[in-house]
Amino acid sequence: MNKTLSLIALAAAALAAAPSAEACTSLIAARGATTDGSTMITYAADSHVLYGELYHQAAADHAPGSMRVIKDWDTGVYRGEIPEVAHTYATIGNMNEHGLAISESTWGGRPELEGSGIVDYGSLIYIALQRATTAREAITVMTTLVRDYGYASEGESFSIADASEVWIMEMIGKGKADKGAVWVARRIPDNCISGHANHARIHRFPLDEPQTTLYSPDVISFAREQGYYSGTDADFDFSKAYAITDFGALRGCDARVWSYFNRFSDGGVDAYLTWIDEGRGEPMPLWIEPTRKLSADDLKWMMRDHFEGTPYDMTKDIGAGPFDVPYRWRPMTFTVDSVEYTNERAIATQQTGFSFVASVNASRPEAMRGILWFGVDDANTCVYVPVFNSTPEPPHQLAPGNGDMLTLSWDAMFWVNNYVANQAYNRYSQMIGDIRAVQSALEDGITAAVTKAQTDIAAMPYAQAQATLADVTNYWTAKATSDYKALGDKLLVKYLDGNIKQEKDGQFVRTPEGMCARPTFGGYNERYYRSIVNECGEHLRVKKY
Repeated sequence: MNKTLSLIALAAAALAAAPSAEACTSLIAARGATTDGSTMITYAADSHVLYGELYHQAAADHAPGSMRVIKDWDTGVYRGEIPEVAHTYATIGNMNEHGLAISESTWGGRPELEGSGIVDYGSLIYIALQRATTAREAITVMTTLVRDYGYASEGESFSIADASEVWIMEMIGKGKADKGAVWVARRIPDNCISGHANHARIHRFPLDEPQTTLYSPDVISFAREQGYYSGTDADFDFSKAYAITDFGALRGCDARVWSYFNRFSDGGVDAYLTWIDEGRGEPMPLWIEPTRKLSADDLKWMMRDHFEGTPYDMTKDIGAGPFDVPYRWRPMTFTVDSVEYTNERAIATQQTGFSFVASVNASRPEAMRGILWFGVDDANTCVYVPVFNSTPEPPHQLAPGNGDMLTLSWDAMFWVNNYVANQAYNRYSQMIGDIRAVQSALEDGITAAVTKAQTDIAAMPYAQAQATLADVTNYWTAKATSDYKALGDKLLVKYLDGNIKQEKDGQFVRTPEGMCARPTFGGYNERYYRSIVNECGEHLRVKKY
């Protein structure tokens, strides 16, 4: 759901009609860079047609000769079948019962290398979750699949995490003549953070460090054969050989990773603004050491980022309109007087189907070794609910089949969150405070409940712990959905017709006679008023007669 050669190329007619032509973000924190020793990865599955729901596959045993059908994750198109393994593990969302978690972002790359095999990038993720217990095993599963059955997608970056390690693997097909793929994978150092956002992030890499770096045998030779590279092996740059490094790839993609690094390096990555804005100088590093350790809450809020406080702050330019809205409707690029311009593309975006922060920690009880903090719709306004590696099935509010992109369901979390968010897109600066109050209260309550549950289940048998944690997931998912429906109703009433109704002690104010008290008028921000004056001030100027 999140494919792009670059955000500039997104405007091209060849990609505009494809449901995969979107953009996603994955942030990473290795265990030595987190407050509790967890490995953490994030994901925003961004798509204008992706419905936010929680996928699930039960563990299963398969008879000899069983086959697995491969359908493209983006389109549902049948691609073929591959042999099934004897046993597959249970998965919930992008995590399996062992706490293995995988996310991705697509960077497209050289169009002639789009894969022509059977296994697409989405199928790679979910098959690996069903067949692997560790990150290294997942890399083996994924690369073996594309070797044996061919790769079907464009250039892709994967974040792969277990309780000990986090890896980035980048892969691209070989085009029509060869159904396989070339790839490279790097382990993120334990004290570092990393990320990828629709541009290949692995540049030069060591050739003789199998503990930290793995790669396909022909990753360099294939680039030479295709005329993409002619230097020495030691100087080979995967990203520059196989990706397309243009303005869209840097400003629209690497800038999101830069914003993450900037938040946790106290401005230590300003030197890479030249790379982001002009494509000059050294590429931004694959990882940095943060100035402080990160919590799961830090990553939740990072997923809500709109470049606030940076040169790309989406609330500051005239595109934010009269209510400081940090969103821009598509298309990403536009032309005025034959000059092409772009809107910023932040981590948080309106077209997210679902997002998560996966936290994996072997010191937690087995039933909650992995916690998938899962949200649907825009990460900025969603509520992250806890889903555990032992969660037996999705809560009703997140279950596949409870509504879809064309069918509204008032007890589906996706639709209720959209009810709230889409009202705020019109009057963001006025409404976001109401949203934050409910969102923060819910997430504070959820965090406390998960902390308590960790203590409660410490001595429980696995089955009892699993049931206890499932109750936590079900209760808070239902409550968040119900509370957000009430929040959406309140926003509709409070801000009706451009007014702002008065409140006191959480209730709307009435006159002594029981009528609606006179509302206040919020108006617009000063920048918007000045733009009106600059455009047609004399026509609207109040005159004295």
